Amino acid sequence: MLFMLINRTRTDLSADEFQKLGELAKNFYADIPEGVTLHADWGALDQSRTFALMEAEEQSQIESIQAPFRPYVDIEIVPVRELSGWEAS
Repeated sequence: MLFMLINRTRTDLSADEFQKLGELAKNFYADIPEGVTLHADWGALDQSRTFALMEAEEQSQIESIQAPFRPYVDIEIVPVRELSGWEAS
């Protein structure tokens, strides 16, 4: 199943918290868990949000790997499907 993750970094983070967030992200990208595929990753030009298209069998897998980020970002996980024009592919 495909999931779109929308992460909004909290604006009130201290320098230490922002550094910890960066370390978490670096570690995640270095070792994406088995059973989870990162298809694409984007960042808003104003650096307010990131968007990731991920695939996993269950939403709980996505929630689990996002759990360490919750103190630093507001996370929205949206199950999605690919569309071709107005029809689902």
